[in-house]
Amino acid sequence: MPATSLPRRYLPSLASLRALEALDRLGTATAAAEELSLTQSAVSRQLQILEEQLGAPLITREKRRMHMTDAGARYASEVRTALSLIARAAMQLHVQPGAGGLSLAILPSFGMRWLVPRLAQFAGLHPDVTVNLSTRMEAVQFQAEPFDAAIHYGNGHWDECQSMLLREETLIPVCAPDFLDRLPLDSAEALCTLPLLHIETRPEAWRRWLASHNAPPPSLAGAQFDQFSTITQAAIHGLGIALLPDFIAEQELRAGRLVTAFGGPTRSIGAYYLVWPNSNAQNPTLALFRDWISTQAEGEDWLPR
Repeated sequence: MPATSLPRRYLPSLASLRALEALDRLGTATAAAEELSLTQSAVSRQLQILEEQLGAPLITREKRRMHMTDAGARYASEVRTALSLIARAAMQLHVQPGAGGLSLAILPSFGMRWLVPRLAQFAGLHPDVTVNLSTRMEAVQFQAEPFDAAIHYGNGHWDECQSMLLREETLIPVCAPDFLDRLPLDSAEALCTLPLLHIETRPEAWRRWLASHNAPPPSLAGAQFDQFSTITQAAIHGLGIALLPDFIAEQELRAGRLVTAFGGPTRSIGAYYLVWPNSNAQNPTLALFRDWISTQAEGEDWLPR
């Protein structure tokens, strides 16, 4: 049935739909109001209008809290998909009307060190395609965000998605050159008594590295960091020893800003993947990008899963 023939009650306002989607995703009216830059009463009013227009209960209200009904949660999931499609279409029109566009979410360090240096080649092969990059630390929820694809770190399996292996991750223990001058190391076990720097996304990295070198787990907790860019700077400035991916460590080692602390590299349990939702698998612009990036992927297992 064409959209123009639908009764008005089946075409709610965008404001009401956004309020419902935000409440379902964030869990509270307070969080939804903050994200939408509205008051709680305004969000509540939008939801009430939506229920009245559809003639169906979407929310249960208990004192000052609101919860989704089963029907409301199902409807919100469909709304999320529709809003994502609208946002994606609008983004592509805004960036370069009439040309191909690809919206890609990337991990900050991997995107900067591995992907961006290679993109000039893709641009030369496909000058009519604009690749738009946004950084994300967490796995993208494609139903809620207008991305065609993303680069994720993990095991290669994400719900309702396909993936292509780009690169395995190998970690190297590094520190500032003068750090070893002050505290020379002669064994992996000696690292356990020194400040070890930790990255939040790899909480077991040091434990696995030490175990692979027949050393006990670290005895000191050490500082934690949320990004490789900051933990790298911490190591460069002598705050401790960091386990860095080889594609980051190699550049700093060549420049002499870091040195290998002790021992050798170890393989991480995860790897870097290009990931896209099943619903976008036939996107012709994404297909061009997948074909190109497969030529940059390391190893033999680059075929989509």
